[in-house]
Amino acid sequence: MTDPQSPSRPARLRWRRYLLLGLGGAAVLFALYTWFVLHWSYSTGYRSGLLQKFSEKGWVCKTHEGELWQSVVANVAPTIWAFSVRDHRVARQLDTLVGRQVRLHYTEHRGVPTRCFGETGYYVDSVVVVE
Repeated sequence: MTDPQSPSRPARLRWRRYLLLGLGGAAVLFALYTWFVLHWSYSTGYRSGLLQKFSEKGWVCKTHEGELWQSVVANVAPTIWAFSVRDHRVARQLDTLVGRQVRLHYTEHRGVPTRCFGETGYYVDSVVVVE
């Protein structure tokens, strides 16, 4: 004799299937959202200044991070602009230019859900040395 309080085996399997479908759907939506914010830029532009710092950071996700000192007038405190680099070719190039005047092209991506793509929302994709 079966207990009327316990759900039948097919009902339990149905519940597990809905849970797995819900979790799978959430994972797909998260992946699509991440892809979208990384491939659609909020803004794009150029910044120039002295490349003060460039390093590789992170415990699990290693990212390339840098600081650009922007100064308009001598003897005035510079504005420090932090940026990230996702392209290894550009990272190798920037690594050799610390202490030099550079012009950086960047794209801004807002809403990136994790810091594994960079600590900032500004991603540099090209660099030119300013003489």
